[in-house]
Amino acid sequence: MPYQPIENYGVIGDLHTVALVGMNGSIDFMSFPHFDSPTVFAALLDEKKGGRFQIAPIFAASSHKQLYLPDTNVLLTRFLSDEGVAEVSDFMPLDEDGHGHAHNLVRRVKTVRGEITFRMICEPRFDYGRATHKVTETFDGVLFVSDGPDKTALRLCTEIPVRIENGAAIAEFTLRSNESASFVLEQAIPGEPSLSSPSYVSRSFKETVNFWHRWVARSTYRGRWREVVNRSALTLKLLTSRMHGSVVAAPTFGLPEEVGGERNWDYRYTWIRDASFTLYGLIRLGYTQEAGDFMKWIEARCGEMNDDGSLQIMYGIDGRHHLTEEHLPHLEGYLKSSPVRIGNGAYDQLQLDIYGELMDSVYLYDKYGDPISYDLWENLTRLIEWVCANWQRKDEGIWEVRGGQHAFLYSRVMCWVAIDRAFRLAHKRSLPAPLERWHKVRNDIYKEVFTKFWHEPRRAFVQHADTTAMDASALIMPLVKFIGPKDPRWISTLKAIHEDLVDDSLVYRYRTEEVSDGLAGGEGTFCICTFWFVECVARSGDLQGARFLFEKALGYANHLGLFAEELGPHGEHLGNFPQAFTHLALISAAYDLDRRLSTAGQRD
Repeated sequence: MPYQPIENYGVIGDLHTVALVGMNGSIDFMSFPHFDSPTVFAALLDEKKGGRFQIAPIFAASSHKQLYLPDTNVLLTRFLSDEGVAEVSDFMPLDEDGHGHAHNLVRRVKTVRGEITFRMICEPRFDYGRATHKVTETFDGVLFVSDGPDKTALRLCTEIPVRIENGAAIAEFTLRSNESASFVLEQAIPGEPSLSSPSYVSRSFKETVNFWHRWVARSTYRGRWREVVNRSALTLKLLTSRMHGSVVAAPTFGLPEEVGGERNWDYRYTWIRDASFTLYGLIRLGYTQEAGDFMKWIEARCGEMNDDGSLQIMYGIDGRHHLTEEHLPHLEGYLKSSPVRIGNGAYDQLQLDIYGELMDSVYLYDKYGDPISYDLWENLTRLIEWVCANWQRKDEGIWEVRGGQHAFLYSRVMCWVAIDRAFRLAHKRSLPAPLERWHKVRNDIYKEVFTKFWHEPRRAFVQHADTTAMDASALIMPLVKFIGPKDPRWISTLKAIHEDLVDDSLVYRYRTEEVSDGLAGGEGTFCICTFWFVECVARSGDLQGARFLFEKALGYANHLGLFAEELGPHGEHLGNFPQAFTHLALISAAYDLDRRLSTAGQRD
């Protein structure tokens, strides 16, 4: 079975983990039972060793269709041919309160027209495909038990007769028009029977649909592109841990930024950097509960900061600190893109920008959510004191380069943001702080940006102090109010970014042939930068140009409205999928552009 394009997948989930479902009816990726747990299905990373759970007609479908039930994360995959129409419904159950059902995965297959024979194969591969497992048939299903250290156990429940072959459960069955069959894969708890019952599938389907309908109804967004914005919000919710309130950057690992290349990372963790973008997106759409839950997670990280007042750049979804990177050499990687990495060695890098994103998120939450606590402010004061003492250091920057530290423009700007937001918050709330010192350091950073990072011949702010190369991260400057969106220096910088980094409507984060980031090969356009660019164009006053760019960019989403991290030269999706950062930037761009169009009195 060849690898499917990354964009051929949809995602389902239960706020603990997600599964990627291909247009061929195959679940080819799922960490279990949590986002950062070992995989039980990973055919997306090795078609032979990764494991999959596929249900599909045995005929060669003339076409495939995949769609979400409107305003839900319930996925339908349809197979159409001269023999008839078949449909597979996939979801992970959630009740009215958003509680999952023992991390269950429900698959319901139906013949819509004709008489169709299906083949089902469920072949989990535990512990990233490293562990063997035992398979037994029991009175309530087929039991898969890992021989690995975690002893993970899964139970497949169905009324369809199955046979066991080479560690997999396999079945062929025929359904006539309007007949259906169900398969429930659940976490098997020793000594406890299956939770499934004859009415379970229909009942959990209704509960899950109702949960998602109610969740979307909480959105306060009523602007243009509402369906696109809602899909991005639904995707972000899928990437949110109900248990911890944190949001993973993406639910996958190992998907390449360049097919055949080495830029293959594990994104199943929570970056401090994502905090402000996440909180901004959630608050703007009216999801204050989710914003509050994430704020509690952030507050907990601030409560356990290092003795010197510094933070890590990322943490496990549960807040754990050690994310040791290792390779999985037994997996060949997506289209032979290796190495396949788990863990992320960047967790102990120095990235000074995270303090700006953190303080921006705190400032936004204090403004639009609830006032922050005194204890959090005390920790933030220590943090800002650390920034004041360390802002001039070189670091690895927002893109987590592995080719050596530099004095990055983006890091300087975000250190300014950290102190600026702390200064504003202290004034607004009359909080105790060494304001005179903060004011001086804030001014020093501002002056340095305009002296050391402004390249006069190019009339642009450059990536770092020792280069003339452009970097799309500079697009953040007017978005965080460091510089006016119509300032002549910014307009000329925007023009330079357009000349160097924009391809049609899409934006590269930098040119790999001009910038040494310590890695071989190239990469695609970076989706978050594309939406940042849209917002900058809108703020510069060119609303029609921004709208044109935005709507062209939306055309690169997959058939379900999902985006990966990057886009390749042929519009193919690259990198981990779906990417929270991309969807957050999409929401921000849509919100800002819609507001400006409405204020300007422009019609749809």
